[in-house]
Amino acid sequence: MPAPPQRAHVPEFAMRSDTCMESDSGKRAKESGVRDRRYSIRYPFAADAEMLELESGTRVSGVTSDLSLGGCFVCARRTLEVRARLRATLTHGGQKVKMLAVVRVAKPRVGVGVEFLDIDRDSSATLLDWIEDLRKSR
Repeated sequence: MPAPPQRAHVPEFAMRSDTCMESDSGKRAKESGVRDRRYSIRYPFAADAEMLELESGTRVSGVTSDLSLGGCFVCARRTLEVRARLRATLTHGGQKVKMLAVVRVAKPRVGVGVEFLDIDRDSSATLLDWIEDLRKSR
């Protein structure tokens, strides 16, 4: 019988034990409301960001101010609407992370907070490397 396929090592900090968001009171946060907690630690991080809003085709570029396994904040003069779905690419140190994301926070003339929805396999490994480097440098 052949050996089972090798699985990529995923650091413990990258694992989520719960996939739904709960407020401090223990009740589920409303999807349209502001979330009371984040899934993972955000680290200061600067990467070039290119975003394409999928419905309108609007393009927005900026620079991230922070990064986590679940999202980032992109400083940009133009913003997108909350709940807008987008295709985004983060570039840092010659490496790229490509993903589908959704806008969760929009601050006019400041930027947008995005939640990562789907990241391709190669990009996921790069994101994990970036986060691990940030975690170690703390």
